[in-house]
Amino acid sequence: MSEPLRFTIRTETGRLDTVLSGLAPEYSRSYLKHLIEDGHVHVNGAIQKPKYRVTPGDEIILSIPPAKPLEAEPQDIPLDIIYEDNDIIVINKPQGMVVHPAPGNPDGTLVNALLHHCERLSGINGVMRPGIVHRIDKDTSGLLVAAKTDAAYKGLAAQIKAHTARRIYLAVTEGVIRDDTGIVDAPIGRHPVDRKRMAVTERGRTRSAVTEYRVLERFEGHTLIEARLQTGRTHQIRVHMAHIGHPLVGDPVYGRKKQKFNLPGQALHAARLILTHPVTGEQMEFTAPPPQSFSGLVEKLRNMSTKS
Repeated sequence: MSEPLRFTIRTETGRLDTVLSGLAPEYSRSYLKHLIEDGHVHVNGAIQKPKYRVTPGDEIILSIPPAKPLEAEPQDIPLDIIYEDNDIIVINKPQGMVVHPAPGNPDGTLVNALLHHCERLSGINGVMRPGIVHRIDKDTSGLLVAAKTDAAYKGLAAQIKAHTARRIYLAVTEGVIRDDTGIVDAPIGRHPVDRKRMAVTERGRTRSAVTEYRVLERFEGHTLIEARLQTGRTHQIRVHMAHIGHPLVGDPVYGRKKQKFNLPGQALHAARLILTHPVTGEQMEFTAPPPQSFSGLVEKLRNMSTKS
């Protein structure tokens, strides 16, 4: 076990797991929450729950347990590798592939493919999500970076936390968006009834979420946009665009019940990823073209608009 991390609270207040995620940004909030629940975090010498209210003067000691052996099984699954070196690997994830094993998706995931391809992956994020710094939905295609080493993981996680790593998406929405640009600033949390869905919630009760969008092309009844994440909440772009009355085409959860196009999922693609290499410090930018289902949809809408 590594040397415990010690923090003296000066001005921070709030839930223990939230405050700790700000003090140790190289670790995900969910991972820190698990450490708190497992007794690896002490506040003023005592074990507390994640919802403990931190106040100035509190002394927090965080003990990081040794990384467990990887348990997800390697599988020989083809990968569309955009970039790879000894520290990181950037993948263009296909639509329909789950990022990591979970109930209902025990294998056939990106993690299973990475374990087969890479000699090593960072174990910081747990045995079922090795190397995974950020995720994209199963039916969202596009760029995702994974860490091969713990040092790379910490560096990338800090960039995601500080929003210095930029993720730019392409999406097709229902309806014509009139404004050329816009910002959706609306907090996102679990749906109060359907726990599998996310929803815009009251401020102060859940985490803030901000999405910038820019119109790239307008069609008859639809819009092609570029969306940039200022935050990275679950289903953020899908929830935010539905919130302003423009759900994504093909979205089975937040979109229209009756879909005009036979798509395998929502028309959302992570097209650009901009980051600083966590070891060399090099500024890097990656791009990936959208899949045929997405580009075919855009071409069909373009043709329909021309004929009308």
